[in-house]
Amino acid sequence: MQQLAIITTGGTIDKIYFDDKSDYKIGAPQISDILGQFGVAFDYEVHALMRKDSLHITDEDRAQILATVKAIPQDRILITHGTDSMVETARVLQAVTDKTIVLTGALNPARFMGSDAVFNIGCAVSAVQLLPPGVHIAMNGRIWDPLSVRKNREANRFEEA
Repeated sequence: MQQLAIITTGGTIDKIYFDDKSDYKIGAPQISDILGQFGVAFDYEVHALMRKDSLHITDEDRAQILATVKAIPQDRILITHGTDSMVETARVLQAVTDKTIVLTGALNPARFMGSDAVFNIGCAVSAVQLLPPGVHIAMNGRIWDPLSVRKNREANRFEEA
């Protein structure tokens, strides 16, 4: 892998908590901080595309993500995305067949102790280097095919569809 392209779209992974409002907001992308803390041995470029909860990502947003993926010269792309509509975005990205694309996110904000964010990013970084071209989802310690996975909101995990 010469250089990894990373696209950030927001989602829980980048959420911050405002005590005075008892509310979450999407903050700056956390992935550069996470990768920097672990001294990764590869070059990467972050494209901060949007800061949205995935419940608010529209078809137009997905078209923008797809256009960005197509325009990026790198053939290995990691996308951080909210988990609620990650599968829908992954399915749209299947129009790209010559690049390895891995989507990941977090069920708890990266800034929270015990968040799954670092683990999921690590899995996604490994996956994007090892998998063949296509679109994949890295969540809960597994690599998923977007056509056969769903988020189980009650159990707060991804599982076979």
